[in-house]
Amino acid sequence: MEEEEEEEDDTFEDAVCNKTPARVNTPLSIITEAFENLADLLKPDIITEEDGLSLDAFCNACTHVSVLFSCLGFAFKFAEMEYISKVNDLVEASKTLDTLQNILDLDVEKDTVKTPGSRSRNLRRVRLGLDLIRAIFEKFLMTDEYSLKDAATTAYTEVCAPFHTWAVRTAVYAGMYTLPTRDQLLIRLDETEQSVEKNMRRYMEASRPIVEYIDKLYIERNIKLDW
Repeated sequence: MEEEEEEEDDTFEDAVCNKTPARVNTPLSIITEAFENLADLLKPDIITEEDGLSLDAFCNACTHVSVLFSCLGFAFKFAEMEYISKVNDLVEASKTLDTLQNILDLDVEKDTVKTPGSRSRNLRRVRLGLDLIRAIFEKFLMTDEYSLKDAATTAYTEVCAPFHTWAVRTAVYAGMYTLPTRDQLLIRLDETEQSVEKNMRRYMEASRPIVEYIDKLYIERNIKLDW
């Protein structure tokens, strides 16, 4: 009888020890997965020129990104506030419009594409936010010695600075000195050096076709991207 009990105990211990650990969802992995799913919708066997990319699906993915701006702290507070307000406007638009094309076509018809507050302008700003995060990740992963301050400064200069006023640029650059250290960012994102590289690269790969798709929508309508 005692031998049977010992065998049962051993079996239980083996089951516990061999149990596959549950998948840990970090803020970055959630964002990455959302954009991978969105990128899948752009595959030729799924989307057609007539269909267009779902505005609702786009907004669902974009709503997750604000946490990344929040992790960057004061330096990107303006970018975070602008991004959130623009995404919220697009979420509101998704109640009546089906695709990203619908947004542009409606503003083209009303000649309000570049009008402050227009949804075409807001879409353009959200696109810049997505590309800014991609660029920060790209610079951040260039070398283990590259600080977040250096990565964010270079990324902002390349992606957003050309479209911001002098006052906004000055405030952002001044705030770069308040950015968290590399180790602090990993803690805020609940990532390790290994997992953060994997998830950042996944986001970079997934977001690139989405940014290119949005740019294509403007170009096809003879709308320049220098604004």
